[in-house]
Amino acid sequence: MRVVIAGAGSVGRSIARELLHNGHQVLLIDRDADDVVASRVPDATWLLADACELAALEEAALDQCDVVVAATGDDKANLVVSLLAKTEFGVPRTVARVNNPKNEWMFDESWGVDVAVSTPRLMTALVEEAVSVGDLVRVFEFRQAKASMVELTLPPNSPYAGARVGDVTFPPDTILVGIIREDRPIAPSRDDTLEPHDELLFISANENEDELEEMLSPGHLPRQHDDEDDQL
Repeated sequence: MRVVIAGAGSVGRSIARELLHNGHQVLLIDRDADDVVASRVPDATWLLADACELAALEEAALDQCDVVVAATGDDKANLVVSLLAKTEFGVPRTVARVNNPKNEWMFDESWGVDVAVSTPRLMTALVEEAVSVGDLVRVFEFRQAKASMVELTLPPNSPYAGARVGDVTFPPDTILVGIIREDRPIAPSRDDTLEPHDELLFISANENEDELEEMLSPGHLPRQHDDEDDQL
């Protein structure tokens, strides 16, 4: 996969290193990067230019990339890069960094943003996740799909602690995509068991988040399977 990252600050470089480690091709665009900065990610290709200029994006061959990441510290620049990537180059997927949470409402498909990642919100989510059990934490939002990745640490006294995944009926448009248990990620199968203090990762429609949180909270009655027909 070929990825172009606009912005070679600490966030952009960190993303680049992860992608390179996973075997992807990465081009970093930054007008202020010097040899010292470039040496921190030596395996990436570098372009010293203003990513908000159409000529720079043409030089970066955005029409040949799979993903554009707008990771600058300027929300206006990230919106412009995303919009140009979509409208001028038809990039399949754009990911934009939101620096000021007050600007989140602009980071949607009208500005060419497929996925908006709010750094302050993500940091808040990590803090909340560390100190709370049973509270739903939104990790990030898929703007176009009106869905989010959310995390919840299963309380020990949840009605679903000890339940088999295949026996749990989650709210509509809600998918359990991962379990983190004792610092190990698990791809859940129907036969896996939900254990107390499991960190559960879901993709869920935004309107169903409250229902999901209430369902897994202590004191909530577990959903029953419809087996009345089997008893008739």
